[in-house]
Amino acid sequence: MARKKKTLIYSAAGLLIIGCIGLWSAYLVMFAPNVQKDGFLYIPTGSGFQNVQDSLKTQDFLKNRTTFNFWQRAKSYQNYVKPGRYELRKGMTNRQLVNILRSGRQTPVKLTFNNIRTLNQLASRVSTQIEADSASLMNAFFNPEFLEKHQLSEREIKAIFIPNTYEIWWTTNALQFVERMQKEHEKFWNDERQTKAKNKNLTPIEVSILASIVEEESRKNDEKPIVASVYLNRLRTGMLLQADPTVKYGLGDFELRRILNVHLQHDSPYNTYIYKGLPPGPICFPSIVSLDAVLNAANTEYLFFCARADFSGYHAFAKTYAEHLRNAKTYHEELNRRQIK
Repeated sequence: MARKKKTLIYSAAGLLIIGCIGLWSAYLVMFAPNVQKDGFLYIPTGSGFQNVQDSLKTQDFLKNRTTFNFWQRAKSYQNYVKPGRYELRKGMTNRQLVNILRSGRQTPVKLTFNNIRTLNQLASRVSTQIEADSASLMNAFFNPEFLEKHQLSEREIKAIFIPNTYEIWWTTNALQFVERMQKEHEKFWNDERQTKAKNKNLTPIEVSILASIVEEESRKNDEKPIVASVYLNRLRTGMLLQADPTVKYGLGDFELRRILNVHLQHDSPYNTYIYKGLPPGPICFPSIVSLDAVLNAANTEYLFFCARADFSGYHAFAKTYAEHLRNAKTYHEELNRRQIK
């Protein structure tokens, strides 16, 4: 009887130990912190579970890959791999991690672009922030169906990309990115801005073209409305715009510091020393400040301006050509004195 009782006690103790081990194992698998650092896990489109495993291992996210694999099998995650950019936080459990990955709860990217001139530069900048590569982005920029749908020419397409910070999914493909930018463009051009453009006899695309010239002419936000007024006055009176940045753009040489007569003779549809009116498309991606500077241009009689001789970045404005020549002479004398070519 005593032996039987002892056997029961040992059996109960054994079961208790096994139960404790089981509970401990369950705790380790489900509730114990297993992510050992903060970071982002990127799962490209078309990835399988092996790709996820490899990324977790390469980035050394997990303390214990065995418990993770056990739990993901229990939740059949290998059958529900979803692409995306996922934020992992130190202290996450396998349960939390698998729930995020299995449900596809990715973290959006704050995509930013500014201070760029060409579509190639835009594609390069954007491709470092979303999954789409630069080649697919370039193809999307010139997608015939998109251009026809939104009545845009290839030279006008830059106008829809307004430099800013946008919250966007990392998995956004190239065409989705372009469509998103078109929607942001439409959102920007609210009734108030459209009315202001109409009052200046400009379309939104034309505002963008003129704003791109203003953007290149001045880095001083407080004088951009004055610069814009000069070009609006020239357009209204039928003068050539004679904007040096359009010459640089036509030449493809943005580093030119001094525009010479030989540059002014270069035949390009962007050369506003030769062709009257606005160029056929923006020469850069104008900022919101520059766009609004055109829409809210100062009320002036200025027709001319040139850089100040103090190299402050500001400009000397003039109503008459004679006054402008005096300003320009002072500036060019300073260029020569500093031996700037």
